[in-house]
Amino acid sequence: MQRASLDLTSLERLDELGRRVLDGGRISREDAMALFNLESTSDIFALMSWANRIREHFKGNKIHLCSIVNAKAGACSENCSFCAQSSFHQTGSPRYGFVDPEPVMEAADEANRNRVTAVGLVAAWKGINEGPMLDEVCDRIRELKASGKTRPDASLGIIKDQKVADRLKEAGLECYGHNLESSKRFFPQHCTTHTYEDRVGTIGYLKKAGIKICSGGIIGMGETREDRCDLAFSLKEIGANVVPINILNPIKGTAFENVPPLPPMEILKTIACFRFILPRQEIMIAGGRTVNLRDMQSMVFTAGASALMVGNYLTTLNQSVEKDLQMLKDLGLDPDWEGHDFADQEESGCGCGNGKCETETAESTV
Repeated sequence: MQRASLDLTSLERLDELGRRVLDGGRISREDAMALFNLESTSDIFALMSWANRIREHFKGNKIHLCSIVNAKAGACSENCSFCAQSSFHQTGSPRYGFVDPEPVMEAADEANRNRVTAVGLVAAWKGINEGPMLDEVCDRIRELKASGKTRPDASLGIIKDQKVADRLKEAGLECYGHNLESSKRFFPQHCTTHTYEDRVGTIGYLKKAGIKICSGGIIGMGETREDRCDLAFSLKEIGANVVPINILNPIKGTAFENVPPLPPMEILKTIACFRFILPRQEIMIAGGRTVNLRDMQSMVFTAGASALMVGNYLTTLNQSVEKDLQMLKDLGLDPDWEGHDFADQEESGCGCGNGKCETETAESTV
């Protein structure tokens, strides 16, 4: 394991980094790796205490809630090693085509009742092009928007045409979910049917269209702490607005079914490190929290999380929304149910993540 380059046995050094972030400054990758490499429980709790202060300073006591609808399930052409919906895996997960309006509006009604800000339409396919399917997707987005019950979000895979992103914006899409998943170095270890650059390019098109970005990753796939650190800095560079942290829930039949779980304290430390690197962004705890954190779920907010995925996930169950709402109430936190305009966040660049605009040379078809 790489040794921390900074001596963080002293609480004074940790306090210095925490105050720097609270004052609007940034920490370097070297600083961040020293945080990721903390080992003792007492140091990790001290780190979490600062992450909690940073969350409260920039986000107050509001917690951003989102839910998702599995709008097209199973038979995905991509070979993502963690995904139960990949056609490369035999998991027995549901398979069906793009949903009709009724289930989407039912999800909007439920979101409205539970003070959930956004409902995301998630489709298990490689990506979306111009054509009849895009027309249908845009119809669902318009219906959600017109209902006034929730913010319409979507996660529709790779986009390689600016016209597609522009049409989604015109239909009323406000935020698009498209995870980088991991560091650029580790990406080929969990997917080879598309590239990290495909994902970064998609985000560039969406940002150019004026769509907010929900992009994060999955921890616990066998990546190193350096990979998690690099992912956080890449998400900062692309200007992600919402940063979902998923924790691998190994599904039987997937390539990662035997990957050992991360210890809960490692998960909480990772969340805290992300808060130091991304002080103004919404850090959302999403898939895998119930199975990996168990009775420690409420500690994600102490570690700096400011958003929560509620309701069931794509192929696995979550705890009830009522239980999540009670957890927030017990912690003195309020669901940000009146909406979220992302005005309190910092963004950077065009979304291409490398200082060069990849959309200028991207192909026009998937």
